[in-house]
Amino acid sequence: MPDLTLAQDADADAVLSSNPLALLIGMLLDQQFPMERAFASPALLTERLGGPLTAAGIAEYDTEALVAAFTGPPALHRYPRSMAERVQALCRTIVADWGGEVERLWSDAADGRTVLANLQSLPGFGKQKAQIFTALLGKQCGVRPEGWREAAGSYGDDGSRRSIADVVDPVTLAEVREFKQAQKKAAKAAKADAPS
Repeated sequence: MPDLTLAQDADADAVLSSNPLALLIGMLLDQQFPMERAFASPALLTERLGGPLTAAGIAEYDTEALVAAFTGPPALHRYPRSMAERVQALCRTIVADWGGEVERLWSDAADGRTVLANLQSLPGFGKQKAQIFTALLGKQCGVRPEGWREAAGSYGDDGSRRSIADVVDPVTLAEVREFKQAQKKAAKAAKADAPS
C-alpha cells in the first residue's frame, strides 16, 4: 500500500496505508462527517481496541464494548452507535464471504466491474460509496484491473476533485471540499426551484 494522506495526520495515515481494513472502515465512516476525521477514526479505533484492526477481531468483539470505543471521547463519528454496528456488520460480512481477507474484494476480481460489485455487496456500501472506493484503489493504491475507471464512474476521472479518492495533500482536500459544497448548493437550489 502507498503512503496515503487522507486523514492529513501522519499517524492516522500510516494506519490507513498499512491496513486495508482500516482504509475500508474509513470509507464506511465518510458520510455526514468531515472526510479527514472519518479517515482518522480507524487509527483511534486501533488504539482503543489495543492492536491492529482485523475483520475477525471486530466481528467477534462485544457490540456494546465496540459502541463504547466509538463513543469516545472523542467520538469516532457523529452517530457512534449506528456506525459501530455498521462496522461490525461489515467485518462479519468480510469474515463470512471473504475469509476475513479484505484485499480479496479486489485481488480476486477479474475487472473493475467485479471490484465495484464486491464492494456494493458490503453493508453500508451503496453504488456511490463503492465507486469512490474503487476510484481510491485505482488512483492511490495501484489497484487497476481492466475497466476500473469506468466502474468508478466520474470519480475515476483523471484530475478530478470529486471525492476522497482525489485527496493527496491539504490543497486537494480543500478543492474536494469546495466541489462537495458546490454540489450541495446546486442540489439545494434545484430542490427549491422544483414545482411542489
